[in-house]
Amino acid sequence: MSNYPGHFATTRPDHPAYVMASTDRAVTYKELDDRANQVSQLIRAAGVQEGEHVAFCLENHVDFYPIAWGCAYAGVYWTAMSSRLTHEEMEYILDDCGAKVFITSAYKEDAARTLLGRNPGITHRYILDMDLEGYERLEDAIAAQPAEPLPDPRCEGPDMLYSSGTTGRPKGVKIPLPGTELGTPTALAGVAQLLFGFDEDAVYLSPAPLYHAAPLRFSMGVHRVGGTVVVMDRFDPELALRNIERYRVTTSQWVPTMFVRMLKLPQEIRDRYDVSSLKVAIHAAAPCPVPVKEQMIEWWGPVLHEYYAGTEGNGFVYTNSEDWLAHRGSVGKALTGTIHILDENGDEVPVGSEGTVYFESEASFEYHNDPDKTRDSRDPKGRGWSTLGDIGKLDEDGFLYLTDRKAYMIITGGVNVYPQEAENVLTMHPAVLDVAVIGVPNEDFGEEVKAVVQPAEGHAGTPELASELIAYCREHLADVKCPRSVDFRDELPRHPTGKLYKRLLRDEYWAGHDSRLV
Repeated sequence: MSNYPGHFATTRPDHPAYVMASTDRAVTYKELDDRANQVSQLIRAAGVQEGEHVAFCLENHVDFYPIAWGCAYAGVYWTAMSSRLTHEEMEYILDDCGAKVFITSAYKEDAARTLLGRNPGITHRYILDMDLEGYERLEDAIAAQPAEPLPDPRCEGPDMLYSSGTTGRPKGVKIPLPGTELGTPTALAGVAQLLFGFDEDAVYLSPAPLYHAAPLRFSMGVHRVGGTVVVMDRFDPELALRNIERYRVTTSQWVPTMFVRMLKLPQEIRDRYDVSSLKVAIHAAAPCPVPVKEQMIEWWGPVLHEYYAGTEGNGFVYTNSEDWLAHRGSVGKALTGTIHILDENGDEVPVGSEGTVYFESEASFEYHNDPDKTRDSRDPKGRGWSTLGDIGKLDEDGFLYLTDRKAYMIITGGVNVYPQEAENVLTMHPAVLDVAVIGVPNEDFGEEVKAVVQPAEGHAGTPELASELIAYCREHLADVKCPRSVDFRDELPRHPTGKLYKRLLRDEYWAGHDSRLV
C-alpha cells in the first residue's frame, strides 16, 4: 500500500487528516492532498529541483502539513525551523541549509521584515496571513497552481531538521536522498504501526510544536496510515486532558515535563476528564523521573511507551509499561542498532558501568557543513559506531539506562556529577514547577552544583525554600550530587518540546570565566 496522503485522498477522501484543536477546523485527506500537490507545483515552478532545499518557519499553522507534504511530494530537502528562533538564528539556518525558497507567516512578521535583503541564495519568499513587501502571499501563489500531481516520477523528499541548539549552535542532520518512490513505507512508519498500533482508526494528539522531529515525524506517520492528528497550538496541561476526552484520543506523544505539569494539577481537575480512550501514550526527549512515570502509569494505566532515539536515526530503543515496571528507570532495549557503552578511549565497559552510548547500525547521517561534529559523533576507534552524546549503562538484560548528556556533566573537586539525578529528585518537591541543575564556577573545586528553580504556584523563592530544597535533595542523594545553592527564576529557558536550554543558563554564570563547558 502507498503510504502518503494521496492514497487516502482516493480511498477515504472525506476522512479528517488533521484537526486544529483551537478552532475545531478539520482538514480532510482530499483537501490535504490537493493543497500538497499545489505546494509541490509551486516549488517546482520556483525552480527548485529534486535534492535542492526549501525552508519554512511557522507556528502550528493549518498549512503546516500541506507545506511539509508538498516538499516531500516535490522530492526536495526541507527544513522546518523553530518558530521561536530569532531573525539571526533564522538567517544562519537559511544560509547553512542553502534554501532556495523560504516560507513564513504573519506570526514571524518582525523576523520576516528583518530578513529581507539577506540570504542571497533565496530566490522566492512567501508569507501566510498577511501582505508584506518583498514576499509573495502564499495563499495566492498556491491558488494559482493546479491540484494535480507533478508529471514526472516522484521521489520522496526527506526532512533535514536542525538540532535544537541546547548544547551549541544548531546543526542540520542530513541523510542521503532516499531515492524511493513517494509513499514508500518508512522505517518509522513501520515502528509506529508495530509498536504503537498506528492505523486508520488512530486519533493522535500532538501537544508539541510541529517543527520538532518527534511530533512532526510521528504525526506525518499517522497520515501514512490514514488516521487523524489533533494539533494543539501549544501545550497546556488541563487543555490537553480536555482534548483527550473531546476527541476520544487513542494515541499521544509527550515529554516528561508535560507529565509533571499534568500531575501537579489539582486532583479535582485531573479527575474531571475521561482519558479512558487512550491506548498509547508515547514519551521521549529526556529521561523521565521514576516517580513521575510510576504516577502516570497509575493514573492512565499501562499505556505508556517510551523510546530513545535522535533526529540522526542511528538507533531506536524502546520499552512498554510492563517491561519498564520490571526495569524501572530504563529507556528500553534496542530494536534497531546495537548498543555499545564506551569509555573515553573507545573501549567497551562492563555491564552496569557508565559510559558514552554508541549505536552500531547501517544508518548513515552527517551534520551539514560540520565535518568536525560529524567526526566527533563517531567512536574513537573508527568502527563507524555513532553517538548522540548521552551517558548511560546497560543491565544484564540489555536494558539501557540514561544518566545525562555528556555536555552537562559537572566536575567538582575531581568528581563527575550528572545533574539529571538531582533534577529528578527536585522535580518531585511540591514547591518546584521546573528545575535545572548546572555547574557554576567555584575557586576551590573548579565547579559547584547549583539548582535554578521555577517555584510552583503559591510558593515564593525565598532563602528558606532554598535551604529546604537542598536538604530535601540530600535526603535522597549523596551531598556531592546536590546543589550547594539555589537560585529562583520566574521561568526557565525551555524549548516548547520540553528540552531545556542549559547552555543559556550556564553562559550567564560563566560570563568572565574560562569555562571547560560546551
